[in-house]
Amino acid sequence: MSTQQFRRPPTAQEAVLDELRREIASGGMAPGSAIPQAAVAEKLGVSRVPVREALKILEGEGHVTYAPHRGYTVTELDAAELLEIYRVRGLLESYAVQHAAPRLTGELAAKLDELVGEMDRYAAAEDLGGLSEANRTFHFLIYEASAQSHLVRLIRQLWDASDPYRTVYFGGADNRVRIQEEHREIAAAVARGDADRVADLLKAHRDHACDVVVAVLGEAS
Repeated sequence: MSTQQFRRPPTAQEAVLDELRREIASGGMAPGSAIPQAAVAEKLGVSRVPVREALKILEGEGHVTYAPHRGYTVTELDAAELLEIYRVRGLLESYAVQHAAPRLTGELAAKLDELVGEMDRYAAAEDLGGLSEANRTFHFLIYEASAQSHLVRLIRQLWDASDPYRTVYFGGADNRVRIQEEHREIAAAVARGDADRVADLLKAHRDHACDVVVAVLGEAS
């Protein structure tokens, strides 16, 4: 058996962590909602130990909050936090695009175009979880082209922190249409190898998403 084909199955903790992240990112677990450990363990067919460990990781990432006598809840969304995350993301992602410039090619653009088609199908089905995953893959194909592993890791952490906010944005049908228009423009700029244009389009992409979510949070408050 080739070692390259072997894929170690995830531990129970990793599996629980992935599932909880997916539920929070898709809006399946709403901000402020309680997370009963016993119920999660029963639903996923595991003991409470991997659930507790996964929740500790999510607490460190800011996705959940722990309070004595209350337990874990999904962290409430906060406009100031979102603005901070997006400001830092803007700096790191622009830097990644500049390093990726030599690898912004037609081959990469073709992969991005395939993902745009995939996202079209998810958007039509209102599958926000699938849309979010494909959207992440689209963006990280560009960032990973920078060949800067530590930089990409930092960007990924910021994306993890902003996942719950992304669900708010993806929930609007008009927003989903605009997202796809912007993705097509980004893919076209990648095909031309125009790193400056890619960076500008990604900035506009981030800014619009941030403005919409901040407005929604302001209305909710």
